[in-house]
Amino acid sequence: MQKSLNSDNIVAFQGEPGAYSNLACRNMFPEMATLPCHSFEDVFAAVEECRAKYAMIPIENSVAGRVAAIHHLIPHSSLHIIGEHFQRINHHLLAVKGATLADLKTVRSHEQALGQCRKNILALGIEPDVYSDTAGAAKLISELQDPAVGAIASSLAGEIYGLQSLKKDIEDATHNTTRFVIFSREPLAQLPNEGTTVTSFVFQVRNVPASLYKVMGGFATNGVNMTKLESYQLDGAFVATLFYADIEGHPDDKGVRHAFEELEFFTHEFRILGSYPAAQYRLDRK
Repeated sequence: MQKSLNSDNIVAFQGEPGAYSNLACRNMFPEMATLPCHSFEDVFAAVEECRAKYAMIPIENSVAGRVAAIHHLIPHSSLHIIGEHFQRINHHLLAVKGATLADLKTVRSHEQALGQCRKNILALGIEPDVYSDTAGAAKLISELQDPAVGAIASSLAGEIYGLQSLKKDIEDATHNTTRFVIFSREPLAQLPNEGTTVTSFVFQVRNVPASLYKVMGGFATNGVNMTKLESYQLDGAFVATLFYADIEGHPDDKGVRHAFEELEFFTHEFRILGSYPAAQYRLDRK
C-alpha cells in the first residue's frame, strides 16, 4: 500500500501484500508505505537503487531456523543493518466467505507455514498443498472462490483479500516468532546512550588448524557475548566457509575492539554489517 511516492517513506519486503514481512513493516514502521517485491534480491535492489529507504528481511524463525537464502545474499550486499524486529507468527486458517471447516478439503500455504501447523492440519483432516508463499496462497483462494480450498496466512492477508478466518492461532508452537533485520543504504548514524547494542558481521577464517577456535577464544577472553553464529559453504567448496555472527556490544567498546583485532588476525575476510539497538523482545528473554 503506497502512501507516498517519496522513497524515503517506503520500506520494501519480499512477498505478496499480506505476507508476514508486510505485517512486520506495518508494526515497525506504521507511518511508512510498503513495497512488495518478488524476491529477496529485488528487496535489496529496491534499497540500493533508492526506490525504498529500508528493506525488511526475515533472518531466522524460532521453529524453522535460519532463512538460508538470506545468508547467501548478505555478503554480496552493500547495505547496512540498522535495526531488528521480532514478529510473533499467528497463523490463521482462511477461507472464502460462507465456507465452514466441514467444507475444507485442502489447505494451501508456504511449506514452512504448513510444517508449523502440521498437527492442527492433521487433526482437522485437511490435505496440505505447498504454495510459494502464505499471502500468495490467500490471494489465490480469494480468486478461486472454492469453499473446499483454504489457506494458512496472516490476519492481514485475510483482511486484504476479503477472506474469513475459520480458526486462528493454528500454529503448533506458541513461541513461533520470526526475527527480521532492517537494512539501509547508510549505517545507523547514532546509537542510544543507554541500552544493549547488537553488532552483526560476516567473516571467513583462514584454512589453518584451530583458526575458528582461536577466533571464538578472542570473544570469550574479552567478555563479549556472541548470541548467534551461522556457517555455510562458499560456492560449493567444502574448505571455504563463511560465518555470520551477532554479538552484544559496539565495535568501539574495548572488549569488542580487542576481539575484532584477534578475529582479523585469523581471517582473510571480515565485514561489519551494522550496529543497532537490541529489540525489547530480545531483552525480555535474557
